[in-house]
Amino acid sequence: MMQPTSLRTARTGAQPARAVAARRSGSRIAAAAVILFAAGCGASDRPAGGQAVSDESAKAAEPATDNPLLQPRSAAFQATAPDTFRVRFETTKGEFIVEAVRAWAPNGVDRFYNLVRNGYYNDVAFFRVIENFMAQFGIHGDPAVNAAWRNARIPPDPVVESNRRGYISFAMGRTPDTRTTQLFINFRDNTQLDEMGFAPIARVVEGMEVVDAIYSGYGEGAPNGRGPAQAQIQAQGNKYLRESFPQLDYITRASIIE
Repeated sequence: MMQPTSLRTARTGAQPARAVAARRSGSRIAAAAVILFAAGCGASDRPAGGQAVSDESAKAAEPATDNPLLQPRSAAFQATAPDTFRVRFETTKGEFIVEAVRAWAPNGVDRFYNLVRNGYYNDVAFFRVIENFMAQFGIHGDPAVNAAWRNARIPPDPVVESNRRGYISFAMGRTPDTRTTQLFINFRDNTQLDEMGFAPIARVVEGMEVVDAIYSGYGEGAPNGRGPAQAQIQAQGNKYLRESFPQLDYITRASIIE
């Protein structure tokens, strides 16, 4: 609460107060960007706390050989994407459509195209949603699938487009060669991510209001916040998320529509 003071003092102090609030907001976004960089998926799939997924966790569920998602090096995941294509995301909040452009990031777009057409993102949670920053998804609900993709790195792409509102990029570890399956949608212009190597692959062209409505109440992930811990999602999948974070929103189905 403001202490009693003259009207003149209160008025002259209002502008600095707003400036301080703006600086604090900017600092929170910058801090979240650093955490995104540290927590993004990579060969070691390091969560926000820097804990790598253990070999024991990776072996917890032996893969069923008839599941194509367990074979990331198979021909099913090697197709070259069209120059442009659209994907419909059906979610627990509604539908939105994104358009991918291969010229923006050929390696990333090829990976996105192959993951979508093979059903990877079906029943996948928006597990890390930070208000006024971004919504992150792409850790699979099946721990065996997570283990299979843990080292399936995407070669780096140059940053051609910018991380503006509605644009989608792959999350990553410390360097751009650690991208695998995790993506994020920018809620706002996050151009500071461009120089860090986050190369946009697509943008939301319909239904951004649905993206804005994705549940963000858990905020940052553990241990820096009260949201899900990435290591536990990797090891336990949707069972962990549904039991401990019941309000999360999910992609029910993602499909290529043109």
